[in-house]
Amino acid sequence: MTENADELRVILVAPSGRDGELVSSLLENYNISCLLFPTSREARIGMGTSAGIVIIAEEALSLSEIDLWAAEVRAQPSWSDLFFIFLTIPGERSQKRMLAQQPLGKMEMLERPVRAETLIGTVLAALRSRRRQFEMRDHLAAIRLAEVALRKSEKLAVAGRLALSISHEINNPLESVTNLLYLIGRSTSLPNAVALAETASQELARVSEIVTQTLQFYRSPSKPTLVHITEIVDSALTLYQRRLDSAEIEVERDFRDCLPIVALSGELRQVTLNLIGNAVDAIGRQGRLRIRAANARQHGNGSLRGVRLTIADTGSGIHPDVRYTIFEPFVSTKGDTGTGLGLWLSSQIIRKHGGTIQVKSRARSAHSGTVFSVFLPLEFQSVAQADANLGNVVAAQMPPA
Repeated sequence: MTENADELRVILVAPSGRDGELVSSLLENYNISCLLFPTSREARIGMGTSAGIVIIAEEALSLSEIDLWAAEVRAQPSWSDLFFIFLTIPGERSQKRMLAQQPLGKMEMLERPVRAETLIGTVLAALRSRRRQFEMRDHLAAIRLAEVALRKSEKLAVAGRLALSISHEINNPLESVTNLLYLIGRSTSLPNAVALAETASQELARVSEIVTQTLQFYRSPSKPTLVHITEIVDSALTLYQRRLDSAEIEVERDFRDCLPIVALSGELRQVTLNLIGNAVDAIGRQGRLRIRAANARQHGNGSLRGVRLTIADTGSGIHPDVRYTIFEPFVSTKGDTGTGLGLWLSSQIIRKHGGTIQVKSRARSAHSGTVFSVFLPLEFQSVAQADANLGNVVAAQMPPA
């Protein structure tokens, strides 16, 4: 996206005399697009959402119009800072000038008669500043598009890893069922056949449970609902059970009293699957995975109630050089096998829920390992609320001046 001619045009308000014609003609000589309006009200309506700068003759701006223009300024997006040029009447400073300066933000006062060089110089400088604002807008838009693409990429990667895990999880019990059916067909004893059928039924129940958990992951509601974090953890462990068993990883569950939270269950499953998957990768073989869930209050903001999920492993740990950037995109400890997006996306999901995620890790020692601590408030919060809460936490942790 780049700025168009309308976005860099000058909105000129001159109700009387020849000011409008003279200024408009002067701007056209410098190839500067200009729209001339006889009243402030018509200018506000006519400019729409596109304007480079606004030039207003003092007599065109009433006290009530100052408030209306101030509302226009407040409605601008965060990257926008509309520039005003005020053509003043010679003489003493008027009340309108004083009242307009503060609410209208960036403003230049030019006393009439204005020298052409002064006016054009001021306009060109303002338009250069405005062009940089539009470049910032385009940069922010590009970042948002890139983030959307990254989210989609990571979701596809998660789906691929999940599909691989599910195929392994389902393959074993299906192989068992196949073998059991063969033995039932060869059996000459009814009690033996019944026992074999019972085992086959259990294996099929295992397949059904895996499929059910997978459907919960993909058929999650699009709006926040009541969620039990322990059920989320159990569903994730179900999908990783085969890997955990084959790697001889001991799982310790410490599920205490946990109130239900209002959250997007599918996104929390994605976070939990990512954290548990990372822990399994870090452990390798014959380690321990500890998962604790309990009611809690946010560190540094004791008034915010929620639940805390802690996932600790006895893996290789995270090197300090990586630890401080671990939640940034494309930062990975897995080399070519990782996308570097999992923890970044997880942190974005946690932030969207108004929560926080923290990490502690020790690498290259006899007692290496990593602990991820996720706090989720009881109620789903807006990003603005989440940022305010995070600010309170940071402020509480800072030493006094």
